[in-house]
Amino acid sequence: MKYVIDLHTHSIVSGHAYTTLLENVKQASINGIKVLGTTEHGPCMPGGPHIFYFSNMRNIPRELYGVKILRGCEANIMDVDGNIDIPERIQERLDLIIASLHDVCFKPFPSTKEVNTMAVLNAMNNRSIDILGHLGNPIFPVDIEAIVKKAKVTNTLIEINNGSLNGSREGSLENCIKIAKACNENGVKVILGTDSHISFNIGKFDKAEQIIKAANVKEELIMNTDENKIMEYLKSKGKLG
Repeated sequence: MKYVIDLHTHSIVSGHAYTTLLENVKQASINGIKVLGTTEHGPCMPGGPHIFYFSNMRNIPRELYGVKILRGCEANIMDVDGNIDIPERIQERLDLIIASLHDVCFKPFPSTKEVNTMAVLNAMNNRSIDILGHLGNPIFPVDIEAIVKKAKVTNTLIEINNGSLNGSREGSLENCIKIAKACNENGVKVILGTDSHISFNIGKFDKAEQIIKAANVKEELIMNTDENKIMEYLKSKGKLG
């Protein structure tokens, strides 16, 4: 299966990544990516960009080197109410928002499965959030079935994060298989994300692909296979206008 979309990538702006946006776009083009999401960590991540960075993303070209660029953010879920670290006025300007739990930002951490689940469920009430990032992270146990079922109702994409499976979040494999199976059974759309922190990893989904194969995820549920899928999805949410 060919994947032409990678929406979860970071540049040096995130503070702990190693290539520039321009280098990322060039490598994406080389690696056959047609749509690239540039999704820096939200401003509450230590070393992350100031909120002005996200308010000024209109300066990023819509296309470079034959690659469509989506201006986004990996926002931090901050609390059990599902609030994120991007103000509403700026959320409305972005093409996409990934919402993720990070231990350095989530105030109730360490927390319980119930608290983690509630935080994610409440985040999905925010229509500006498009993707749940690295949901299989074992340090944040969640009720997978409850989240997947709500994702179906809210039309939220669930990410299978290749970076997690390459060692950044040890112990994610079993959870990711469970998540992929639940998505397949409930007809919930998934998106593979590299979570690249260096350009050379962009478009490389080897571990995530093993997950979706193990879970027998239907191709129509995988958003990376056709650039029109993601563009139509975002437009259906009132974005890219």
